[in-house]
Amino acid sequence: MSTSTPLMEQYWKIKNQHQDAILFFRMGDFFELFYDDAKIASKVLGLTLTSRGHGTVGDVPLAGFPHHALDGYLAKMIKAGYKVAICEQVEDPKKAKKLVKREIVEVVTPGTILTDDLLESKRNNYLVAIYLKAEICGFSRVDLSTGEFEATEFPKEDLQDQLLNSFPSEVLVSETQASFVQSHVRNLVNFTLTKRDDWLFSRDYAYELLTEHFKVVSLKGFGCEDLDAGLRAAGAILHYLKENKKSDLAHIRSLSRFYPNQFMVLDPATLRNLEIFSSLANGGKEGSLITIIDQTVTPIGGRLLRHWIQNPLRDAQKIKARLDAVEEFVADENLRQQIRTVLKKFGDLERLISRICTRRANARDLLTLGKSIALIPEIKSLISKSEIPLLSEINGAFLDLEEVAQRIEQAIVDDPPLAITEGGIIKEGYNVALDELRQIAFSGKNWIANLQAVERERTGIPSLKVGYNKVFGYYIEVTKPHLAKVPQDFIRKQTLVNAERFITPELKEYEEKILGAEEKMASLEYELFDEVRQFVVSHAEAIQKNAHLIAQLDIFAALAEVAVTNNYHKPEVSDSDRIVIEEGRHPVVEKLLPLGESFVPNDTTLDNQQNQIMVITGPNMAGKSTYIRQVGLIVLLAQMGSFVPARSAKIGIVDRIFTRVGASDNLAGGESTFLVEMNEMANILNNASSNS
Repeated sequence: MSTSTPLMEQYWKIKNQHQDAILFFRMGDFFELFYDDAKIASKVLGLTLTSRGHGTVGDVPLAGFPHHALDGYLAKMIKAGYKVAICEQVEDPKKAKKLVKREIVEVVTPGTILTDDLLESKRNNYLVAIYLKAEICGFSRVDLSTGEFEATEFPKEDLQDQLLNSFPSEVLVSETQASFVQSHVRNLVNFTLTKRDDWLFSRDYAYELLTEHFKVVSLKGFGCEDLDAGLRAAGAILHYLKENKKSDLAHIRSLSRFYPNQFMVLDPATLRNLEIFSSLANGGKEGSLITIIDQTVTPIGGRLLRHWIQNPLRDAQKIKARLDAVEEFVADENLRQQIRTVLKKFGDLERLISRICTRRANARDLLTLGKSIALIPEIKSLISKSEIPLLSEINGAFLDLEEVAQRIEQAIVDDPPLAITEGGIIKEGYNVALDELRQIAFSGKNWIANLQAVERERTGIPSLKVGYNKVFGYYIEVTKPHLAKVPQDFIRKQTLVNAERFITPELKEYEEKILGAEEKMASLEYELFDEVRQFVVSHAEAIQKNAHLIAQLDIFAALAEVAVTNNYHKPEVSDSDRIVIEEGRHPVVEKLLPLGESFVPNDTTLDNQQNQIMVITGPNMAGKSTYIRQVGLIVLLAQMGSFVPARSAKIGIVDRIFTRVGASDNLAGGESTFLVEMNEMANILNNASSNS
């Protein structure tokens, strides 16, 4: 595309590098969109479509919005399914000799979102990468908003289950393997599929990229050295993030290996039929298990609880450790209420440190982080007397962040502005040079404030006033009836309809002092803010570890609150093959009954000897499906570490929960109701074990 203006030449140079994205092009105080991007934006964002002449190309379609409204418009565009490239001015327009330099500072996709408007506070936003090698699937996922980064390998046939477990927003796959993913799982799991060049999944490239990012010589310390397909997937993710975020990703501090066989498997049919996260009736959260169980008071606790629900444990000792921790909070109501009161004051530590590390944070974010980590000693004090092993372990695992909290408290004012480049952020007394500049600016403004009274008395002009604007700076304004009284040292600067504006050498001298001091102040404040930010970044790993500990405490206290409120009891978990439930109840149905009605509890006994099969009979609406579902839910709750809705429960460890309840078709996948039922039954028969 040929153009005759330097601006449009610059635009096309950048746009041609990101043809698959909508380009938000910064021009002064606005982001502008041109050509087809403008037409799309006018429809999606509701912006007015106009045009502007640009040399020989004639009128160019144009739409725009104020730069401070970026997050809102970005959220709308991503929700509409578009990829967005953000082009910023990367030099001060005042210092630019010709055209202001502009660069892409970030490319935003569904899996790389950091905008609060698009993130659910209690749900992870995963970007997943897949690499298939023979019958093995390499799988990696990252939540850029929290810094969580994991990799694993498993049999290819388990891909659908693992994708559903992650609920990814976006999946990366190589060009040659995209068709497999599309044909096998796309109809069952909703995500944006992004195809990438095959070479980005090379193991050598992935290994080099990962070791360089983590500044290590091998990946043995992460337990990932022996992975092949899993490392290829992890490398593809890291490359994608570095390519799109244009930052060092300092909050991604480690790569964890997760082992799917350590957790109970919940396939798509089970998650749907047990109504774990959404109701079959309306598709929303209301009427689902998570609405009953999630009484967490922090976003980090809510996200971790969701992970625990999706991944019930298969290790009896780890389950017992969780149950003991919950029991402590059940038994001590005072402790439970105290710790929940303190936890409510915590900000989202994981996402705060992520924003700080990616340079998206403002001073208010730093202040919230500082106030949150300053609460940790109080949390430690509350659980310090506990003799429960897991709570003692958590208490001892907290890392000291007192220095970080103190630095933020000393540096940042109590109510900072949102902007970080215009001053008003740093406290008085924090920096000597800044205090001196403030004194210069303050004394100069005092002199100017007094100037109006002095000049009125000197000249005898009662309507004389001192004003300021960005074009002329400070000036003295005299109305026309009093122009004859203007002294000789007034220098005419501007003529208005009813007045004249003047300056004096002394006024200009003070103006230079004030404006020079204010410009230096804003610059110095930003430098000081950035120093504090960098100091916090250097403690990112410790902040993330403490956040995970806070999340666990939040879950234990929340599950205890649920248990006390709903009369749940502690289950006995073992490696046996028996499930014995006395007076079990459905955790959701019992809460939805009309006022005055009570749930009728039921007993259950299952084992591999005498009670392998139960045949449930009864008329329609008698509660057969409810009874079947409640057994599955009680087992799931027990293995995630929760008390259960029963008078007592003895739960032998289960490796999978299968369900074949209700009837529905899959028209998008070309499957009738009958075929869906047969596929679900085949899945049960082919994959069930003696512990299912």
